[in-house]
Order: sequence, then C-alpha cells, then structure tokens
Amino acid sequence: MIEKMKFLSITGPKADIDRVVNEYLSKYEIHLENALTQLTQVQHLSPYIQINPYKELLTKVNEFAGMLENPQEVPVKEISLEEIRPLVQSLDEKLSKINKKCEELKEQKIALQEDMKNLSPFLTLPEDVDKLIHYRFVQVRFGRIPMEYYGKFKEYVYDNLDTMFYPCHQDDYVWGLYFVLWTKMEQVDAVFSSMHFERIYLKKDYYHGTPQKIYSEYEAHLENLNREYEKYQEKMKKLLEGDASLILSAQAALNALSTNFDVRKVAACVKEHQETFYILCGWMTQKDALAFTKEIENDTKLFCIIEDDKNKISSTPPTKLKNPKIFKPFEMYVKMYGLPDYHEIDPTIFVALTYSFIFGAMFGDVGQGLLLVIGGFLLYKIKHMNLAAIIGIAGIFSTFFGFMFGSIFGFEDIIDAVWLRPVEAMTLVPGLGNMNTVFVVAIVFGMFLILTTMIFHIINAVRSRDLENTLFDQNAVCGLVFYGMLTASALLFLTGHALPAAVVLGVMFGVPLLLIMFKEPITRILTKKGPAIEGSKAMFLVQSFFELFEIMLSFLSNTLSFVRIGAFAVSHAAMMGVVLMLAGAEDGGSINWLIIILGNLFVCAMEGLIVGIQVLRLEYYEMFSRFYKGSGKEFQPFFKNTVTK
Repeated sequence: MIEKMKFLSITGPKADIDRVVNEYLSKYEIHLENALTQLTQVQHLSPYIQINPYKELLTKVNEFAGMLENPQEVPVKEISLEEIRPLVQSLDEKLSKINKKCEELKEQKIALQEDMKNLSPFLTLPEDVDKLIHYRFVQVRFGRIPMEYYGKFKEYVYDNLDTMFYPCHQDDYVWGLYFVLWTKMEQVDAVFSSMHFERIYLKKDYYHGTPQKIYSEYEAHLENLNREYEKYQEKMKKLLEGDASLILSAQAALNALSTNFDVRKVAACVKEHQETFYILCGWMTQKDALAFTKEIENDTKLFCIIEDDKNKISSTPPTKLKNPKIFKPFEMYVKMYGLPDYHEIDPTIFVALTYSFIFGAMFGDVGQGLLLVIGGFLLYKIKHMNLAAIIGIAGIFSTFFGFMFGSIFGFEDIIDAVWLRPVEAMTLVPGLGNMNTVFVVAIVFGMFLILTTMIFHIINAVRSRDLENTLFDQNAVCGLVFYGMLTASALLFLTGHALPAAVVLGVMFGVPLLLIMFKEPITRILTKKGPAIEGSKAMFLVQSFFELFEIMLSFLSNTLSFVRIGAFAVSHAAMMGVVLMLAGAEDGGSINWLIIILGNLFVCAMEGLIVGIQVLRLEYYEMFSRFYKGSGKEFQPFFKNTVTK
C-alpha cells in the first residue's frame, strides 16, 4: 500500500523559522521540495541564504565521537547548546596539547624509521660507520646499483678503476659502498653514476658504532617512542571516555540543530509590507498533515495551506510504502525493480503471496521446508535481514506443498500425498495425450496470474487517465478480453466441455486483436490529437501486423514460461530420488544416513537458490513487465524526530 500524501505550503516571519522547525516540523516526517522551483508563479522570491552556525561545532564533536570505542553502548541524554560550547572548547584545548605531543612523537618515529630503512641494507658491514665517514684521505659512498648493471660493472669496469666496492646486500639491487681517493673522486663518481649508482646519504656525526649496533639502538629507541605515543593515545582515550555521554549527546543535538538549520537550503524568502517571510513546501502523509495543521491552528505566526489542486503542484508526490509487517520484507524485491509511482498499485502484497506460493510449489518438501523456516526466521531475528524473512515465509509454503506432494526429506513412503505426487500424476489432454498434471496446472495457474496483472495494468492506466493503456493496449481491456477468452477456451477444452460457437470465438478473438493492432490511430481519433496515421499507411499496416505477431508470440512464451513451476516440482522429486538411491534407501538395504543428510543439505541449498532466482524471474519478466513501471521517487523525510531545548 502507498501512503496518501498532502502538499503543504508553510510560511511565517523569516526570523521565526528556527522556532517553527524545532517546535513543530521536527516532530513530523516531511519530504521538502525546493520552494524556488515549486512557486514559479510567485514574484520576488529569493533564496534563504545563511551560513550554518553549528557546522564548526559539529565537525569538532564528530571528531571526538569518532575516537570513542563502542559508542552504541553509551547513553544519550538531552543537552543544551549553552552546555555544548564550553564542553567542546574545554576538550579541544586539552586534546590539542596531547595531539601536539603525539605529532612530535610521530615525526620522530618517521625520521627514525627512515634512518633504519637507509641503514638496514648495510647490516653485514663489520666496520664502525662513524670511522668510515670520517676517513681523512679517502671518501666513502654508500648506495646501490641495479643488479643488471652490477654484472657489467664487475666485468668491464671494476678492474680498471681506482676504487674498491664492498657489497653488503642483494635483492633487485646490490647494496654496498665504495672507497675512492680524494684525487680520483670526480672520475670514479662519474663512472659509478654511469652505472646508475644511487647514492644514500648517511648523516655525519649521527652514526656511532657498527650498523648492527646502531640498528639495535634505533629499534630500542623506536620501541620507546611507540610506548610513549601509546601512552598519550591512552590518555586521550580516557579523557574522551570520561565525557563520552556528553560527547554523544552533543553530537545528537548538533546533528538535529544542523539538519533543522539546513531547511534554509530548500526555503524561499519573499518580502511583503516591509517584512520578510520564509516559505517551505513539501509532502506529508495525510495523517501527519492533519495532525500538524491541528497543532498549529492557534499559532498566529505560522500559516499553512494544504494544496489540493493538482494543477498548482509542479512536483510528483513521493512514494512511501506502508504494508503489514509480514509482507514488509518483500518490499526489497519491489525496490530492486523500482519504487512504485505514487499513482501506481503497490505490488508488495501481490509479490509476497505469489512468490511464496510459487516457491513452495517448485520446492515442496516438509523437512526441507521446515529447515528454511527455522533457518530463515532465526537469521532474521539475529541479523534483521529481509532476505532471511523471505526465506522463512517461503519455507512455510514449501512445507505446505511438501504435505500436498507427500514428501519429507525426499522420502515419499512416510506420509501420503494430500494432492498428488509430481513425478507420477498424469492428466489426459485431448489431442495431446497424457501429460504430467503439475505441468498442466502450472500453465493454467500462469494464465490466471497473467489475467490478474492485466487487471492491475488497467487500474494503473485508469488512475493515470491513459485512454490507450486502459482500452487498447495488449495488457488493457482488449488484451484482457482476448486472453481471458483464450483461458476460458483452454479450460473448456481440457475439461471436455463444448467450446462456444465459432462466431462467438471469432468475435472475441478477432475484434480485440484488431483494436490492439490499430490502437494508435483509434486513440488519436478519440482524443482528437493530430492525424490518425502519420506517414505511409502501407508501412503502418506492415509494422502493425508484425507488432501484433510479436504480441501473439509474447502471449505464448509468457504462458509457457510458467511450465518451469511444474518442471522444478518434478526435478526436485527426481533429485531427491537420486540421493535416496545413492544412500541405498530404495533397494530395501541399510540406509547410509550420512549421504541422506549431506544430500538433503546440498539439494536444499542449491535448488533453493535456483528456485528463488527462477521465481523472481517470473515475477519480473512475466508479471511486473505487464503492469508495473517502478518510476516513483522515494519519500525522504528531511527532519529527524529530535528536538533540542
């Protein structure tokens, strides 16, 4: 079901907008529209421009709240803006000092880690680094050469160069250092540079001892820095946890105040008699609109008009679904296809009933159905997943059809079938011979579902005042008459009754098809819009003929598509027969219960998934496509139901 909506125009003195929002509007759900785009006929409108004064405070409080652990367990209470400001200022001052120290420690850690990274490839070097760096007549260069160039360097250059290279570590590079005399420095540096030697600069007067000793000292120093950093982080956490309730209360209050203040973004201003008024426009449910207008009837500073003239409303009403709790999970499937337009039928209840019924018919087993019921509802209670609730409800119908088919965990000799056994039951179809009963029933059931969706299509078209889709479309009255007569004839034929006279059949089949074929020119004539046929009449006839042929094929394919209901009912019984055969349950011997359990779990999971998808396909392609557009816009309430005093 779709909630009935009312369009409201709310106005009052510009300075009074916050009082109205906090005192009245924040109690109700209202879908606000931009007043500037709605009130195009009102002159001298201007946007309501004002900077949000709560934005900076809210940013700070959100930052504090983000550092709290398990905020959902902290109680929230009412708090005033006068209490929030000193709280935020005090926390900000205390945290700024701690943050400053943390930043200093972080910088020290980054610098130390960089030094450790530079030093790590040289850990195999046995000499004192400080001594190497401060040689008097020899220069030392630390760095790395790509592996591919190092081979060329050793083979062609190294023996003829006045230098010594000491490798320390190898990966994609050879890490090491070379020694060069002051007098040969420029020549040797140039050669190493040509070999793509990348130099690493170690800080003088900073390294004392061997690389292993220095690296160990760095590790100890880094550990001390980490401990100190964690100590300050813990101090910050304790400080915030002490005021956790106040912080989250301030966050909730500021969120409400900021949201309420942001109503100005969709408000308009107009000046009348030297005073400026705000104007708000939006949609409320009929129930809320009546309650709101009753509450404000004695407020002399507030004026509200409920607009009933649709010609004066330029926006489409938003859609808010309201269904009984048991059907609510199926709204998920409806929204996956598209939210219904405000003037459309909400198909949620129809989907819930048909989906569950068809799923049960395709997957009829008492035991496996009960597993779906228990698993689905248990998961829904724990995780609150809509899909889990759908599985649970579908499982109820699976259990029902399990009794109808006499199947429990695949065993068909424990209980008697209330109706029939899908594999065995056959029906004599005149002219076709014996056919599986569930196939025949599935097709007839599908034909009735198609007729139902045609009725939905007609209702939607009447609501939209669309003449063509009411009378002449393939899913309209003409299509309903044609397909209804086809269904009636099929039932009479199957039951052995005489068909209506040929003249009656000709009229009931021929006239609707001709009207469908010429729906466009007939609609144009009736609505007096333009020429009956645009362009070539011959081309129109050819195009209309092939379109009618396509419609006839679609009726056939849509009808036969419901055979899958019977096919899956039969395949389920056949698959469980295979499981029982593998477990030795059909030859009278001892039963392998492990295979029975695993087989049931496998069939329940795999076939349950496939059946769920196939039923959804039937819903979308064979039913929804006939009557449902799903072009609605969602009802999005602007305000939170939180009032800050």
